[in-house]
Amino acid sequence: MFPQMASGYDRAITVFSPDGRLLQVEYALAATKRTPLAIGIKSAGGVVLVASRRPTSPLASPPEKIYKIDEHIGAIAAGLIGDGLVLVDRSRVEAQYHRLIYGEPIVVRNLAKRVALFKQQFTQYAGLRPFGVIMIYGGVDQRPELFVTHPGGAYYSYSAFAVGRNSEKVNEFLKENYKYDLGLKETVFLVFRAITEASETKEELKPENLEIAVIPAEEKKFKTLSHDEVSALLEEWGGPEEGAQA
Repeated sequence: MFPQMASGYDRAITVFSPDGRLLQVEYALAATKRTPLAIGIKSAGGVVLVASRRPTSPLASPPEKIYKIDEHIGAIAAGLIGDGLVLVDRSRVEAQYHRLIYGEPIVVRNLAKRVALFKQQFTQYAGLRPFGVIMIYGGVDQRPELFVTHPGGAYYSYSAFAVGRNSEKVNEFLKENYKYDLGLKETVFLVFRAITEASETKEELKPENLEIAVIPAEEKKFKTLSHDEVSALLEEWGGPEEGAQA
């Protein structure tokens, strides 16, 4: 998969391979593809963030994957848990710093840009390694926004984005079925349909295996849905056929 390994171009982040690649960045990106499925999507109704979560032990609760960054912004840390926690803290510091200096909430694009620049620093100095995390930022400024930061320090605007296991199938489904003109609930139902299309089992759509947060376009307030609220949405959705008609 990585033919340059034997040549030693992957041993330091500061060394480019002959074809101009930083292999350590590519390895960091590969780490994000091993994480449980994470999805961000924006619509006229607001922003929906969904993450699959599985307990690592019968005696342990699964780690949190969706975080409140500011009143109007949430984020999914998809990849290495420890790296994600560092970037979540950094995101919160950037958001609060902006409020203190400018007296107004940070816009989602600027937050993503600042965190992306922070991540980029870890690709150019010896003794460091890239963060093995893709950060999905969703929030509402004047309108719903969704941005994604890459382990290499780039950031992109998306209407819908999925990363992790089976994310290729989810992204293909969203390309074919996404519409911006959806209410918040219909956007959640679209995510349920996408997970169903990509999942090999029905385990993904159990309330205990889903973490969902929303930022409604009108209220502009981040909210994590409770287990009961997720159960109610799944029951109302009913399944692929019913959800397609919602």
